[in-house]
Amino acid sequence: MKQEKKPTIMILGSTLLDNPGMDAFNYRWDDVLAPKRQREIEQLVSLFKPFQPTKIAIQADEMYDSEINANYQDYLNDTYKLQRSEVDQIGYRLAKQMGHQKVYCVDYSRRDDPIIPLDELDMNLIDVDKFAMEHNQEHLLPRLADFADTNVETLEEEDGKVWIEPKKYESLINVFIRSNESEGRYADHRVYLRIAKVGIGDQYPGANWVGHLWYARNLKIYVNLTRITESAEDRILLIVGAGLVYLIKQFVEESGDYILEDPLKYLKTV
Repeated sequence: MKQEKKPTIMILGSTLLDNPGMDAFNYRWDDVLAPKRQREIEQLVSLFKPFQPTKIAIQADEMYDSEINANYQDYLNDTYKLQRSEVDQIGYRLAKQMGHQKVYCVDYSRRDDPIIPLDELDMNLIDVDKFAMEHNQEHLLPRLADFADTNVETLEEEDGKVWIEPKKYESLINVFIRSNESEGRYADHRVYLRIAKVGIGDQYPGANWVGHLWYARNLKIYVNLTRITESAEDRILLIVGAGLVYLIKQFVEESGDYILEDPLKYLKTV
């Protein structure tokens, strides 16, 4: 019996190269525009060319598609200087080298647009941090030990934001290998399952947050991937923050509609 041909997806978990500082715990990397890092990025991008992606999908909300692709068109025309983000450094670079005319925004991260309308959802029952602090459940919240180890140093700023910095230089290829190993991705997922336990009695702020925001966002990314899939010949490379890999991979696998390619197959060829 002839096996049905399916489109292929590869999910590349990425560190945030531009240090946006959007979370309570943030990795801070040295300047990726420095010559040595630029050589590493060029090598990293070259590793994925054999995958022969037909589309590059990025972690950017669809509402920014026009802006992002305007920048990409300027990059194709040599009038745009790549910024520090992984969207530019990896997504734009690889898309240009593969001859693509656009990149695809597949994220949906609008926190003011939950599944349940705001007037039907008590926002006190989705404010995980506030509820945990008021009910002695801080131990269920993300903690530094979830993200840091003996190979890093930490710095806490006055606003409570914590930066995690590596103690010694590490090549970006090694960083991306770590960011895509299954053990680390499963560890990320367990943090969200712990957050989901925040609550008492019939109050479920943790489950509300994880379900209505985190799971829904990942599921919408998966759905957006299906919307840009046009044929069984498609080979889509999705570049997302490493924390999103576990759920999106689960959705792709369980759909049965795709072949899932492992980025480590390409990263570990060096």
